[in-house]
Amino acid sequence: MINALDYVPIAATTFAVPQFLPQILKLLATRDTAGISWAWATLTSLNNPAWIAYFALEHYWTALVPSCSAAVLAGTLAILLSVKDRPRLRPSVPIAAWAAMLVAAYLILGRAGLGALLTAAFGVQVAPSIWTAYRTERPTGISAGTWLLILGELSCWLTFGLYKSDPRLITLGLTGVTASTLMLARIHRTSRQERPRQQRTAAA
Repeated sequence: MINALDYVPIAATTFAVPQFLPQILKLLATRDTAGISWAWATLTSLNNPAWIAYFALEHYWTALVPSCSAAVLAGTLAILLSVKDRPRLRPSVPIAAWAAMLVAAYLILGRAGLGALLTAAFGVQVAPSIWTAYRTERPTGISAGTWLLILGELSCWLTFGLYKSDPRLITLGLTGVTASTLMLARIHRTSRQERPRQQRTAAA
């Protein structure tokens, strides 16, 4: 019997494949990096290869496509941000340490070790983005489109994780939905603040 929930990863794919395109296109069009975290883009490009390995080991084949897309596009965004604003050494060191931990976890403890570390991976990944967005006075560079797509994708993974009773996917989904909601709230607030400023500039 075919269960519709088995196809949830396909829905996640439709949200995930173009996920970083709105942010990349906005950055190319405006050159505005205010509120965008280089560490977030870099960690995303590092974590997704680990998720690719995990999904392959668990035989979640349809999940490979969104992870591959996220790895490539997040890497592209990280490069663009590096060109615009040279990243500082301080965030680079913990990012390199995190990448080493992912590799070591798999080599030493195998699938169980990698899975355990991936439970915390998305929280590690999005923390710099939330921090940057809320610490920046006018985070006008952030793309709402990207975070809406992230919300859609992670809602799918939360549903699929509950269906498969997979604690790692459940944690991923819950963290992603929470982080996306926080980012969209920050974007909405910024948009409301910017509207009167734009109207005054147009009137002048």
